[in-house]
Amino acid sequence: MHIKVLTVSDINNYIKRNFDNDFILNNASVKGEISNIKFHSSGHIYFSLKDESSKINCIMFRSSAKSLKFVPENGMKIILQGRISVYEKEGVYQFYCDEMKLDGLGELYIAFEKLKTKLEAKGLFDKNHKKDIPKYARKIGIVTSTTGAAVRDIINVTKRRNKCIDLVIYPSLVQGLDAAEDIINGINVLNARDDIEVIILARGGGSIEDLWCFNDERVADAVYNSKKPIITGVGHEIDYTIVDFVSDRRAPTPSAAAEIAVFDLNNLLEKIVNYKNFLNKHILNILEEKRLRLTTSRKRLDSNSPLVYVVNQYANIEKLRNIMNIKMKSVILSNMEKLNRLKGLLDIDNPLNILSKGYSIIQAEDGKVVNCIKELDKQSKVNIIMKDGKAGFDISRLEKNN
Repeated sequence: MHIKVLTVSDINNYIKRNFDNDFILNNASVKGEISNIKFHSSGHIYFSLKDESSKINCIMFRSSAKSLKFVPENGMKIILQGRISVYEKEGVYQFYCDEMKLDGLGELYIAFEKLKTKLEAKGLFDKNHKKDIPKYARKIGIVTSTTGAAVRDIINVTKRRNKCIDLVIYPSLVQGLDAAEDIINGINVLNARDDIEVIILARGGGSIEDLWCFNDERVADAVYNSKKPIITGVGHEIDYTIVDFVSDRRAPTPSAAAEIAVFDLNNLLEKIVNYKNFLNKHILNILEEKRLRLTTSRKRLDSNSPLVYVVNQYANIEKLRNIMNIKMKSVILSNMEKLNRLKGLLDIDNPLNILSKGYSIIQAEDGKVVNCIKELDKQSKVNIIMKDGKAGFDISRLEKNN
């Protein structure tokens, strides 16, 4: 009997056709617990649906995810409706989910919420207890697996941001039954070192079961009691564990935790250069301002110098003398004009001018003017003033004539 040789694509295509033509597989309704859920940037949701002994990979396309009335989370018990088909390229079958509804919460999710409520009531999440992360830590302790992607991410970020930082790695289990004890021991060892300034507790992504050691109450107590500030970078951005609520700072990923703990050396040097330039500019501005003030003060001092004052006073004296001369000349001219006017008036009324016309003035010996016969009769000697002089006369005979 001749058996036809088929290609891998032929086999996968054959299996897919059988799956697609099966009524039950095309109209399936399955219940189980969500695990390892991922929300893709395209809007698709990838996750696993599991029960006590099995699991199946699932995908819910963006068109169906838009109709969800809740946000799916790891640990949720759900009921899916859709179809089971084969992804030919990989040769795997998976559940293509059209509808999703809640079927209660998974046991792990219930345990997580119960412990979260308990520790919150005890005050382990209190913000007042959280320690500040040092800005410029020089030595950083790391509790993580030395074989995982998390430690490589932290080292790469550290090298990129600051090659001068020292990393002290405590190799710890981050999954399984013994992981919690190992993590606690790592925290205690790093706390005992005086040179460690901050601790990173990190692990890569995984399902809720993979990350369950970070939901251990003993680990939460160790993080809370740590003398060193602790940054957690456990799982992916959507993953939250109990230690994230207890730690002093939660980072969405191990790389982000390194970004927080390791200061950027180039950025710091750039800031220092900027501060230096700012200070130099500020100092130059101050010096220029002081120079201008000194120049202004020197000019003011020069302008108020005694020598300058004396010179200015000489100029003022000369100015005042000129003004005084002008005013004196003006006063003299004014007075001369008045004097001339008064002289004219006196000349008009001057009795001596009458003498030039042939008149004379008779004065008694005491100088009084004799202007009537009665007065003259009393005199024995008189002075007669004429236009060209004065002469004395004795009166020997007096004729009275009316």
